[in-house]
Amino acid sequence: MELNRNQFFFLGVVCLLLGLQFRMVTSFVLTEEATRFVAERTGSGSPAAISLATDIGSGPQRKVETPQWLGWCLISVGSVLILHSLAMSKPGG
Repeated sequence: MELNRNQFFFLGVVCLLLGLQFRMVTSFVLTEEATRFVAERTGSGSPAAISLATDIGSGPQRKVETPQWLGWCLISVGSVLILHSLAMSKPGG
């Protein structure tokens, strides 16, 4: 499948916005259900073994901290995809 100009532009905007989101937020706290899901998928045994105790909710929850480079990487890739889409010819033309 060949990607056209509109699809490159859309992927670029999504990557750019995700990169901005990761730059603005330093960490995410998963819910009890999400922590249990991650524990089952990674084979860590019990969710309590991988979770951090927090004040939010009643059960164990996991705090995920994203690296700083991830936001910059997604912003860069998104910008390049947007510029590439603008340099391509229009669909059907």
